[in-house]
Amino acid sequence: MTVWDDLVGQHRVSDQLAAAARDADALVTAAAADAPPPEASKMTHAWLFTGPPGAGRNQAARAFAAALQCVSPDRALGGSPGCGFCDGCHTALVGTHADVSTIAAVGATILVRDMRDTVRKSFTAPANGRWQVILVEDAERLNESSANAVLKAVEEPASRTVWLLCAPSVEDVLPTIRSRCRHLNLTTPSVDAVADLLVRREGIEPDVAAAVARATQGHVDRARRLATDPAARERRAAVLKLPLRVEDIGGALKAAQELVDAAAEDAKQLAEQTDTKETDELKAALGATPGGRLPRGTAGVVKDLEDMQKRRRTRTQRDSLDVALTDLTSFYRDVLALQLGSRIALANADAEDTLERLARGNPPESTLRRIEAIAACRDALDRNVAPLLAVEAMTMALRAG
Repeated sequence: MTVWDDLVGQHRVSDQLAAAARDADALVTAAAADAPPPEASKMTHAWLFTGPPGAGRNQAARAFAAALQCVSPDRALGGSPGCGFCDGCHTALVGTHADVSTIAAVGATILVRDMRDTVRKSFTAPANGRWQVILVEDAERLNESSANAVLKAVEEPASRTVWLLCAPSVEDVLPTIRSRCRHLNLTTPSVDAVADLLVRREGIEPDVAAAVARATQGHVDRARRLATDPAARERRAAVLKLPLRVEDIGGALKAAQELVDAAAEDAKQLAEQTDTKETDELKAALGATPGGRLPRGTAGVVKDLEDMQKRRRTRTQRDSLDVALTDLTSFYRDVLALQLGSRIALANADAEDTLERLARGNPPESTLRRIEAIAACRDALDRNVAPLLAVEAMTMALRAG
C-alpha cells in the first residue's frame, strides 16, 4: 500500500505528485549535505487541487503531504517517497503530524482569525518533519481578509514550506493566489473504479458497491457512506420520494419542512458526538474545578469554542441539504434522460418506476425548469438565505414545473 492508493481514477495526478515528491526529497537531501539543489525540479511551494465533488481533492493533497513527510529507509535505496507505512506517512494521513496543518471551514467561510496562527506557522522551519505543510481544504471559502493573509504567505514562503489549496475550480480562488500555484485538476472517477474501491477496501458486496457507486455518480465518500450507513440510505430514499409529494401546496410545504428537519437532525447528531467532548477537554485544559467553575479570565475562550461549534452546526446542516439537493438533481436528470431517449445509465435505477411515471407525465422543458429550481436553491443557501425559505421556494417551483 502507498499513499496514492485511495486516489480513485487519478493516475495522471498521482504520477505528477509522485514525481514532485521525489524531487522534494532530493531538495531536502541536498540541503542536508550542503550540496547545490537539483536542476529542473518538479517541486514548487504552492499547489492548487481542483475538481468536482467526490473527485478526491483533499485526499490527493493529504497523500502528497504524506509523501513529503515520508521517512521510509527505502528512499535511500531508490524507493519513492510515500510508502504509506512509516511514521511520517501514517501521521500525515491521519492528521496528527506536527508539521502538517489542516485548515477547513467550520462555518460558511474561513475567517482570518482561523488562519492567523497557521499563516504565522508557515514562516517557520519544520519542527520534526522534512517540510512544513499547510493544507487548506476549503480554499473557496476563504473570505477577503483570510485570502489576503494566505496571499502574503504564498508570495514569500519559507524555503521548506508548502501550501496545498483545495477548491472546486480555479475560478473559486483569487487570481492573485492561483497565479502563484501549480494547478492540478482531478476528474470524476468512473462508477466501476469507485465500486472496485468499495469491494477491495471496505469489503462491500459487488452488487451493493455497483449500485451505490452508480447512485452517487462517482462520488467516493458518498458512495462509501451509502454502502455502510443504513440511515444514509433511508434519507436518500426519502429524498427520491419528494417529487411525488409536491403535487399540491400543502404537500410541497410539508416536504420542504421535513427536508430541513432531517438536515438539522444530522447536524444535531454530529454536535452531540463532538461538542460535549470538545467543551469538557477545553475546560479541563483551562483548569476548571470539579463543579465546572472556570478560572478568572477564561470564559472568553469557552465562548469562542461555542461560537465555532455553532458555525459548524450551521455548515453541517447546509452540507446535509446539499447532499439531498444533489440526489434530487440526479433524479430529475434521469427523468430528462428518459424523456429524451438517452442511452446513458440511470443513476437511480432503484426508483425507475417513479422516473418513468414523471417522464411520461411531463415535457422535458418542465424537467429542465425543475433542475434550475434546485440550482437556485443551492445559490440561495450559499447566500445564507434561511434554509426553510430556500427549500420552500424550491419545492413550490418543483410543483409548478
